[in-house]
Amino acid sequence: MSNANVKKVRSSEIELKDKLVDIRRVTKVTKGGRTFSFSAVVVVGNENGVVGHGLGKAKEVTGAIAKAIDDAKKNLIKVPVVNGTLPHEQNGKFSGSRVFIKPASNGTGVIAGGAMRAVMESVGVKDVLAKSKGSSNPANVVKATIDALVQLRDAATVANHRGVTLDKVFNG
Repeated sequence: MSNANVKKVRSSEIELKDKLVDIRRVTKVTKGGRTFSFSAVVVVGNENGVVGHGLGKAKEVTGAIAKAIDDAKKNLIKVPVVNGTLPHEQNGKFSGSRVFIKPASNGTGVIAGGAMRAVMESVGVKDVLAKSKGSSNPANVVKATIDALVQLRDAATVANHRGVTLDKVFNG
């Protein structure tokens, strides 16, 4: 996600809602036996173009979720949402997960599975078609979806980057 157009957002400025994407018990095998802890993946967003993801691990479930929420608040990004959908289609990837997101017409809803759905709803996208390919590991799917969202650019950003007017972007 080392993209030049990534806009970092401060969590103190906005009201964020969190969604638990995945929680799992992980085991560390030691000489004295097994040590159990919990790992949580959380997505936070204001449902108005700001989203972040976080991973937390702790001995207790509540501790893991709290750590994941704190981590997610440190990784917030701004996403362009145009009329409740995305400005254009985009691919994203992270590790073995690949995602494809595509804008949809009004009234379509969020056509996305599990981890992708949580991210899209947290961003505030109301109409989107999304497909997850490759690994279905929820942590990697969330990161791949965030990667795709980071790469999105709205028309004004494209016009500014090219140094032309907004009309010139659409009429070429």
